[in-house]
Amino acid sequence: MKVCLIASILVVALVSAPALVLAAPPTVTPSPGYDRRLQESRSATTSSPAPVNPPTTVRKSKKKPAS
Repeated sequence: MKVCLIASILVVALVSAPALVLAAPPTVTPSPGYDRRLQESRSATTSSPAPVNPPTTVRKSKKKPAS
């Protein structure tokens, strides 16, 4: 009787162990809304190039010598 009980407990433990290992926490499951917003934000940043400032030139003023 004890051997049958121990064997059945062992079988149940071995069968349920892979299910526990493969379970993912709720934070790992994909979220369609988050994925969509992430793709939109990435496409918004890559589609519009950064504004390029024209190069500035420094002009030197010529001073007249004092007379």
